[in-house]
Amino acid sequence: MQIIRFAELKAEPWRNGGGVTREIARQESEDGGWTWRVSIADVAKAGDFSAFPGMERVLTVIEGELLVLTVDGAEHPMEKYRPFRFDGGAATTAKLPTGDIRDLNIITRTAACKGYTSIIELSKKRAHPLFEGQLGVLLQGQAVASEGGAEPVELGRYDTVAGSDGGSPGILGRGFLAVVSVDPVTGAD
Repeated sequence: MQIIRFAELKAEPWRNGGGVTREIARQESEDGGWTWRVSIADVAKAGDFSAFPGMERVLTVIEGELLVLTVDGAEHPMEKYRPFRFDGGAATTAKLPTGDIRDLNIITRTAACKGYTSIIELSKKRAHPLFEGQLGVLLQGQAVASEGGAEPVELGRYDTVAGSDGGSPGILGRGFLAVVSVDPVTGAD
């Protein structure tokens, strides 16, 4: 079972000084870039988002009250735990009317794959399975991850468990889990 500990992720400062990003996972592409990337970002000041032409973003506020995104001139108030999908190449600016926020961000190359984020409430009685191509990020609460008959491993806030089809790790506890998945685009040229 693969667990990515949030405390061990390196904080990369943004070029504009408005925050930092901690990359959880990525799939490398043949051109030296990446096909998809999942990260957690701390947004400390209002300003422009970096453009990712040819990509799609799904952004979810996971800490803080409100983020207001203006995407190609249209304003979108974003509350906690409500994923929002938008064109990564669009002119995007952020306002922080209630203070700093932290977000979970998945960026996918549009021609190759599509990203999804679901927020689920955990159960103490029934483990939530994670399959191949899924990442489970503990957003709040207390939880353990286990696979097969192995001893459960305690998760910290924002720790990530990588899914697998082998033993399908399960997450058990109280709180909220973000399940991020990346599906290949079928029929893409």
